Amino acid sequence: MPNYLVETYLARGRTGERETRERRARSAAEELTREKTPVRFEQSIQIPEDEICFIVFDAPSSGEAALAAQRARLEPIRVVEAATSPRQ
Repeated sequence: MPNYLVETYLARGRTGERETRERRARSAAEELTREKTPVRFEQSIQIPEDEICFIVFDAPSSGEAALAAQRARLEPIRVVEAATSPRQ
């Protein structure tokens, strides 16, 4: 399944909020999977200097990743597919 980056705003000094977003993202992905839409939370990547936090989902399409972001109340700026190297 492809990886999708959900770009969100996260103000400097609010790094503790990243864990809250991770919990909500994981929960939303699990909920969608129970509903027969396979979505998996992978990880979050925070870039404090740019006040950006990416939430990474494995999903069949950007639409399903966006739906997971919506259910997790992430307020996405955009959802884009990520190109990754094969795992070894």
